[in-house]
Amino acid sequence: MSDLERIEHNRRIVEEFRANKGQVQGWKPLILLTTKGAKSGQTRVYPLMAVPDGDNYIAVASKGGAPENPLWYYNLLAHPDVTVEFEDKTFAATARLLADDEREQAFAKAVVVFPPYGEYQKKTAREIPVFLLEQHTHL
Repeated sequence: MSDLERIEHNRRIVEEFRANKGQVQGWKPLILLTTKGAKSGQTRVYPLMAVPDGDNYIAVASKGGAPENPLWYYNLLAHPDVTVEFEDKTFAATARLLADDEREQAFAKAVVVFPPYGEYQKKTAREIPVFLLEQHTHL
């Protein structure tokens, strides 16, 4: 899928998600991740598999096992403050890149929720990055 096709595909998913309180026909539960572009600073919205971890979510930068990271990976490194939408809830979060045991445990949780992640890791030489999207708590 070309980058332009991927952008259009994601746009349709985002529209359906927002029109149907997070439900997208033919998809497992998704989240919408809103980031700021690493270079442009423009708002970007990406549909990702919903991998809950308590009040937080795990974001797997698999890009289907492609040799390169998805664009949103670079956005999170440059601008870790994000917005997450799940069903009809929206919250602010901070993206934290996981490493070592923490990454391994989170990736294992993600594979349970969405088994293709395991296949994607086998397809690529890169270690697929994993982020924890930590929900901001209000005191």
